[in-house]
Amino acid sequence: MKTTSIDSQQYNNATHLPTKQYNTLNRHKNSFSPLSALFSLIRHKSGALLSILCLTLILPLTANAHRGAKGEVDTCRISVGTEVIHFSAYTPALSGGKSYCHIIPDVGLTDLVIDYEGKKLRHTTVEFEVTKEPEGSRVYYHNPEQITKGTVDAKVDFRKYGKGDYLLHVTVLNQGETIDSHLPFSVGLEQAESPIPNKILIPFIIVVLIFGVMFYMSRTNKKQPPSGGDSAV
Repeated sequence: MKTTSIDSQQYNNATHLPTKQYNTLNRHKNSFSPLSALFSLIRHKSGALLSILCLTLILPLTANAHRGAKGEVDTCRISVGTEVIHFSAYTPALSGGKSYCHIIPDVGLTDLVIDYEGKKLRHTTVEFEVTKEPEGSRVYYHNPEQITKGTVDAKVDFRKYGKGDYLLHVTVLNQGETIDSHLPFSVGLEQAESPIPNKILIPFIIVVLIFGVMFYMSRTNKKQPPSGGDSAV
């Protein structure tokens, strides 16, 4: 009778063991969710993600440092044929040496600085004009001439013309060919452009969030005891 009882108990244990293992597997399978998959991806691939985001953060800063190479999107640059002109606006009495481009926040005496980025335009005849839109009335005009120094500094008192939308016209006359380019800007209508553009701010926020998730995951892993296999009873 004793031998029969032991054999019966061993049989029950052998029968229950696969059931326990199956239930454990089921619990792990049910706990797997899209959120846990995301955490797992961030935990294992965080190095690659951070590298990509850091590159995303650094490249705009590098481009801004040298105002971008030819062909890059820079809203302060005017393409004139194969050449490029850079436009800057300053209001020294109101904002010191701060530079503006499409948005000049204050109405006042303004220095409009036009720089040639190449040397070819110095040997051509260039005409500059600023008009108030939409009426197209002229507020500044620079006669066509060769500007060998490659820089034009135009002073315009926008208090005479009021806040509104304006348009810079650049016309190049070279060997009978005329190239006309434009750059729109506003005066006194909007706040100054943000010193931290979205293409820099958004990656920074994402990096902070990833670090936050990684910190949370590390704290959670420390609190959880190491899982071991279920022992047979």
